[in-house]
Amino acid sequence: MKTLLKAAGQSIKSFVRDDEGAQVIEYALIIAVVSIILVVALRDLTGTSFSGFITRVATCLTSSASCA
Repeated sequence: MKTLLKAAGQSIKSFVRDDEGAQVIEYALIIAVVSIILVVALRDLTGTSFSGFITRVATCLTSSASCA
């Protein structure tokens, strides 16, 4: 029983020290921030509202019409 508790304690300690998951969260946050900045910048370049911008992007993705 004592060895089982010792092994469980070591497993918990190694799990707490493992920080690989933190890197994934950091990358996801960076991607989210960059995406928001791109959407805001593109919206300002097109001169339309956000919903108009999304409609224009959807139209360009679904049809073969010119999107210039």
